[in-house]
Amino acid sequence: METQFAAVLSAISPVDRSLAARGQAHLDNLTKPKGSLGRLEDIALQLFLVGNGEPFSADPMRIYTVAGDHGVTEEGVSLFPQEVTRQMVLNFLNDGAGINVLAKTVGAQLYVVDAGSCGGPYEEHPALIQAKVAPGTANLAKGPAMTREQCLKALLLGVELADRAHADGVRTLGTGDMGISNTTPSTALYCAYLGLDPEEITGPGTGLDSRGVANKVAVIRRGLEVNREAVESGDPVEVLAALGGLEIATLAGLILGGARNRQFVCVDGFISTAAYAAASKICPAVRDYCVLSHASAEPGYARAVKALGLEPLLHMGFRLGEGTGAACAMFLVRGAANIYNDMATFDQAGVTDGTK
Repeated sequence: METQFAAVLSAISPVDRSLAARGQAHLDNLTKPKGSLGRLEDIALQLFLVGNGEPFSADPMRIYTVAGDHGVTEEGVSLFPQEVTRQMVLNFLNDGAGINVLAKTVGAQLYVVDAGSCGGPYEEHPALIQAKVAPGTANLAKGPAMTREQCLKALLLGVELADRAHADGVRTLGTGDMGISNTTPSTALYCAYLGLDPEEITGPGTGLDSRGVANKVAVIRRGLEVNREAVESGDPVEVLAALGGLEIATLAGLILGGARNRQFVCVDGFISTAAYAAASKICPAVRDYCVLSHASAEPGYARAVKALGLEPLLHMGFRLGEGTGAACAMFLVRGAANIYNDMATFDQAGVTDGTK
C-alpha cells in the first residue's frame, strides 16, 4: 500500500499558473466591470487552471458522504450515542436527511460510503458503497486511533472513490461525513497539524455544555500527549493514523485523488476541512483543486481556517456536516464555470468596454 499511495502522490501536479494571465484576460473582457462578480470570478479562474487552460464544465457533480465511528466516544465527548451513525446512514439511504434534499436541489449525485461504522454490513442499496476498513477506530485518548495500514487503506479508498467518479465523467466532487464524536478527532488533527491549542478551538459539537466542552478539551490533550511521538514525527500520515478517523482519512484520500484526476473539490465544513488539512500536509498541491465551501459554526473553525490561509465561500451558520455546505457551494461553482464559458465578451455583445 505504501508504494501504491506514493504513486498517487507522485501523479499530483500543481496547476500551471502561467496560464492565469490568459484566463484573467478573458474574465476581464466579459460584459461587466472588471472584478464585479467578486469571488465568482476567482473560482472561474481557478476552474480554468484546473482545466489546464481549457473551459471547465463543472458538471456532472457528485458528493460522497462517508461514515465512520470513533472509539473516543467512550470518553463522553458527544451527546449522541454511537448507534446514531448507523441510523443516519439508513436515513441517507431512505432520502430523509438534509444532504439528500440539498444534493437533489443542486443536481448532484449522492453516494453514501461505509468506511468504518460499527456493526456488520448494511443491506445492499444502489447509493451505498460498502467498503468498511474497520468497525470504528480505537480510542485516540488511549493510543493511536488507527494502525498505519488502516489509515493507508482508508486513504486509498478515498482515491478509489475519486477514480470511480472520474470514470463516470464527474468533474466536481463534494466531501461529506457522518460519524458521532468526529469533531473530537478533527479538533485533535487541527491542533497537531496547525499548532493550535485545544482550549482555543474545541467546540460543543452536537451541543455539549461548558462542562462537556471542558471534558472534550481534556480528552484531546490526552490524545495529543499519548500520541506525541506521531504528532512530532513530521509524517502527516502518522498524525492522521494516530488522531483521525476512518471517514476523515477516506475524505483526505478523496481530495488527493480528485487533485490527481484534475477534478474540482468542494470541501464541506469542520470535519471535511480537517481531512483537507491532512491532505494538504501530505501533498500541498491539493490546494489548487479545492475550495472550502462554507464557514462552519463550530467556534474553532475560524482559527483553523486562518491557520490554513484560506477563506470559505459561504457564511451561513451551518454545522450539520453530511456534505450540506458542499452542496450549496456547488451552485456557485456551476455559476462560475458558466460565467466563464457562456457570458458574452464586449466585442461579441457590441458593448463598449469603458477603456476607449
